[in-house]
Amino acid sequence: MSAISFGPLAPLLDDPTLTEIMVNGFDEIYVERAGVIESTDLRFSDEAELVGLIEQVAAYVGRRVSGQDAMLDARLPDGSRVNVIMPPLSLSGPVMTIRRFTPGGISADSLIDNKSTTQAALDFLNGCVVARRNILVSGRTGVGKTTLLNILSRWIPANQRIITIEDSAELQLSQPHWVRLETRPADMSGRHEVTSRHLLRNSLRMRPDRIVVGEVRGGEALDMLQAMNTGHDGSMSTVHANSPRDALYRLETLVLMAGLDLPQRAIRDQIGTAIHCVVHLGRTETGLRRIERITEVVGREGEVVTTQDIFTLQRTDGENGVGEERLLPTRVRPRALDHMVAVRDALPPGLVRVYPDSRLAATTAA
Repeated sequence: MSAISFGPLAPLLDDPTLTEIMVNGFDEIYVERAGVIESTDLRFSDEAELVGLIEQVAAYVGRRVSGQDAMLDARLPDGSRVNVIMPPLSLSGPVMTIRRFTPGGISADSLIDNKSTTQAALDFLNGCVVARRNILVSGRTGVGKTTLLNILSRWIPANQRIITIEDSAELQLSQPHWVRLETRPADMSGRHEVTSRHLLRNSLRMRPDRIVVGEVRGGEALDMLQAMNTGHDGSMSTVHANSPRDALYRLETLVLMAGLDLPQRAIRDQIGTAIHCVVHLGRTETGLRRIERITEVVGREGEVVTTQDIFTLQRTDGENGVGEERLLPTRVRPRALDHMVAVRDALPPGLVRVYPDSRLAATTAA
């Protein structure tokens, strides 16, 4: 990142333990480490130095910031995501937020080591990806939705064509046949904007096996549901929500933003058939990011999209008799197992131990 002079932020960007850097004006810098926000003694010499850095970042992505164009989303050379908001929209002076990402991404094993999930839950999700179940990852800001989407995407077979669509490219896939698309904001004249919806529509003409949308936040939700319902099984995305049920409600609201006068029943039919699994993430008071629930969408009854919990947080006896919450399977048999039979040779062995289905075990053992 030598092309940009980061000043007092340079040592922070070299610290791999930091996940967020928050600059609230030139004299106030905070960081997030292990999910906990800390203040620092670092500061810019004056506001002009901070504005100079912001202008360098904007120039790096071919944009500019000013009082008339006071917001910026950008990506640093190392892949970190940057958001900037300037006066007069910000009353605290120039504000810069940098979201850091682990080089190479976080592995599934790391999630287990950090007690963010369990092996049984990952085996089930692995099976869902291989069996081409459509997955929606939900949670509030900063709980690791993109991180989990990265992990899920790595289980897509290498012989499939994957197209990713993001506002700011963050996904790090390893498959050879991967096409990356990124939205483009409007220029100074307010023209030439390319939205997620534009890219989604175009991606359908690119012969994708799977489409991965970094986040749905507008009318592109309708195009994503239609893609999932028209032969692009195994697609994935994320959405901001407080629970799996809220994720489905929010998806319904986002579809309405497409501007089409669709009846509520038709929207819920689309959701009930397109989304197969919702993985909800949360964060504990200590800052631990974790999977809190895995919920299966089973269809629609009347006016309600019906679901069933497959994995939930359950209290168990921990070390020294101290109880702890772990993500464990419920007594419900997932309907996804029926779709895993056709790909049983590619399923993780641990899945059969959790769900001893003879249709899976016989071939897997062979």
